[in-house]
Amino acid sequence: MENVRYDVAVIGAGQAGLAIGHALAEQKKRFVILEAADSVGSAWRNRWDSLVLFTPRRYDALPGLAFPGDPDGYPTRDEVAAYLARYVERFGLPVELSTPVRSLSKDADGFVVDANGTPIRADAVVVATGPFHAPIVPDIAGGLAAEVVQTHSAGYRRPADLPKGRVLVVGGGNTGFQIARELAGSREVHLAIGSQQKPLPQRLLGRDLFWWLTKLGVLSKSVDSRIGRRARDRDVLIGSSPRDAKRHGVVVQSRAVGAVGRTVRFADGTELDIDAVIWATGSKPDHSWIDLPINGDDGRLRHRRGVSDVPGLYFLGLSWQHTRGSALLGFVADDAAFIADQIAADREARSGGAPVPTPQDESAQGGS
Repeated sequence: MENVRYDVAVIGAGQAGLAIGHALAEQKKRFVILEAADSVGSAWRNRWDSLVLFTPRRYDALPGLAFPGDPDGYPTRDEVAAYLARYVERFGLPVELSTPVRSLSKDADGFVVDANGTPIRADAVVVATGPFHAPIVPDIAGGLAAEVVQTHSAGYRRPADLPKGRVLVVGGGNTGFQIARELAGSREVHLAIGSQQKPLPQRLLGRDLFWWLTKLGVLSKSVDSRIGRRARDRDVLIGSSPRDAKRHGVVVQSRAVGAVGRTVRFADGTELDIDAVIWATGSKPDHSWIDLPINGDDGRLRHRRGVSDVPGLYFLGLSWQHTRGSALLGFVADDAAFIADQIAADREARSGGAPVPTPQDESAQGGS
């Protein structure tokens, strides 16, 4: 890749990176997709073994390739990873594996991407690494004794990896509920819930929830709409609830507020001795490797539907980038198409409306 110039460099080979890759290929752009891991869809492969999506297969496809299997069934973690790998093969997308991006900067000649020590240049860059990078662990974790096994949900794989004693799962989102329910089949499990999230049934009147959300147009409501403004900071539980957790043997606790030794204290004043804890407390974005002014005064990423304030720099796959579906496997395609069109329009504007050279015309710049 060294000394090669691309129309577009895409960072990340998850669903967002592959969706934008498909769109760029249709526009005959000269592009590369850079992936830090040694396989496509590594974010899925690195999640817990029993993970099952809450969106049916009919809503999990990227452009041009149906998701295999029962369209009304729910795919597993491994099915998603295999589908993404098949997607790359099907469309011949130019993915460079084991190529972590160390930094991204810009000079008078365009963007400079440090791809595992190799500098490559691009006229535009799409950061498609998703919204979750750095696991969040509460400060109270530091009060637990060394003999208490601790892991974040990002590092949890299977029940056998934990001791046989009492386990506390901290976090009342979909991840916390799913992990707690799985663990309850083999040991005593408590689930600490900090804030109540609205539970929604997986199926309603014989139809999957996402059938209703799609039919009613809820998933297409933008973040600027009245519904979007109300929903963007309110997560929901899909197919899970405190009542359902209790039916599976999970003991539901209030917010965990302190820890000393093996004892965790809860907001209602009760205490519990534990042998292990799983912090299902979410993750936060980390764009510290981008040496460009991308954040606002509040420290948050500044963009308009993925278009940053830095000309030629775009983001894709963010939570509520435009709609509720922006970060979901089968719905990211809409934002990908928008970004691809934006890249094309920006390039045409820079060229003064003149015809843009095709990749074949630019062959003197080197090949991939």
